Amino acid sequence: MMRVGISPKLSSAAIALVLVVGGGVVAAEAGGAAPGHVSTGRGRAAVRTRAVCGAVAGPRARCAAFEVLNPSAVVRRARKPPPRSTTTTASTSTTKATTTTVSTTTTTTFPGSTTTVPSASCTTAHSGYTPCDLQSAYALPSSSAGGGQTVAIVDAFDDPKAESDLAVYRAAYGLPPCTTANGCFRKVDQTGGTVYPAPNTGWAEEISLDLDMVSAVCPNCHILLVEATSNTIGNLLAAENTAAALGATVISNSWGASEFSSQSLYDSYFQHGIPITASTGDSGYGASWPAASPYVTAVGGTSLYGATNARGWAETAWSGAGSGCSAFVSKPSWQTDSGCARRAVADVSAVADPSTGVATYDSYNEPGWMVFGGTSVAAPVIASTYALAGNAASVATPGYAYAHAGAVFDVTSGSNGSCGGTYLCTAVPGYDGPTGLGTPNGTGAF
Repeated sequence: MMRVGISPKLSSAAIALVLVVGGGVVAAEAGGAAPGHVSTGRGRAAVRTRAVCGAVAGPRARCAAFEVLNPSAVVRRARKPPPRSTTTTASTSTTKATTTTVSTTTTTTFPGSTTTVPSASCTTAHSGYTPCDLQSAYALPSSSAGGGQTVAIVDAFDDPKAESDLAVYRAAYGLPPCTTANGCFRKVDQTGGTVYPAPNTGWAEEISLDLDMVSAVCPNCHILLVEATSNTIGNLLAAENTAAALGATVISNSWGASEFSSQSLYDSYFQHGIPITASTGDSGYGASWPAASPYVTAVGGTSLYGATNARGWAETAWSGAGSGCSAFVSKPSWQTDSGCARRAVADVSAVADPSTGVATYDSYNEPGWMVFGGTSVAAPVIASTYALAGNAASVATPGYAYAHAGAVFDVTSGSNGSCGGTYLCTAVPGYDGPTGLGTPNGTGAF
């Protein structure tokens, strides 16, 4: 078994020391709701949520997911989805982009043979959005693309039931099996081995959510799950390097921490020549790390509703999505917004509001079918959209998305906090903090 160590530049212990001494104590990703948090759906009963990962202190990261405690209250589709074979047009701030045509069958090519299966069904007895919903909302070619791509999920601790739970989710929606046996799924520890870390109920929920979102958006992709020994920054960064070394073409990170003055010392862990996504957090206005890294696509969040427009969907900025102006990172050349002299967050976005949450299956000390929200939903959705685009070799920074900003759905309403009413916390035509450039309209921006 290949075992990949952390960069020889810094050990995990050294990373922890620099984080505490050089950058101050790294607190939890800003905020995060405690049990009993309430958010309101459009015309629906209040949705009660629980933060999946508890508060942290020191050089540790927190996952960005909410469990919905009353799943029946989440918003469901307002109308039957438009035919999957049609082409629709959606306006952006500067241009109109045409969606990608999606066929009604899914063809897979792993593990070495071609199998045709029905496309994901929108009909389900479970609360929360389905693979069909996500594919429809973002006009994704999920049935025909993604072959040869590997999406890596970097999380902390072990989910002992990751593979079996993934099988239940995929079977429920008619997605092809993704197993160790057929070569589609692989789980490793942070060094690339199979000495898995201690299990953790909260992070197991996060892992199930991440695996299911990759499956929903890119059912033809292979999935690599890299489990860090713990949620210390050092261990998560070691896992990041392992994910790249084991051949991931895209990496997703649904975790974060507060910014710190020495964060640029760790940029190399995100410089692997492939797209890497990171959640912007779930506490509204305020930048977090590693989303603020210029080598990461910072993924904000939206509220996603069924609609009677041509697209069949409408979105607003989610009030919990993180955004802002980095306190430490210089302005990247590909960002041109004038209200932030440094790196602005987010870059792009996807559904994250628990009131419009997604269905997930997790049975490790949990009941099975659950509904989740948070930017932990959005990060793997965007990572999987990169995989569908198949541009891993040429998309090493978010700059590609900025150069193709016409190929997104522009989100122009909603806010995530108080920043004097500027675009850094308020959705406006074009770029804004909570939703970035917008949400996927096919794969043209990725």
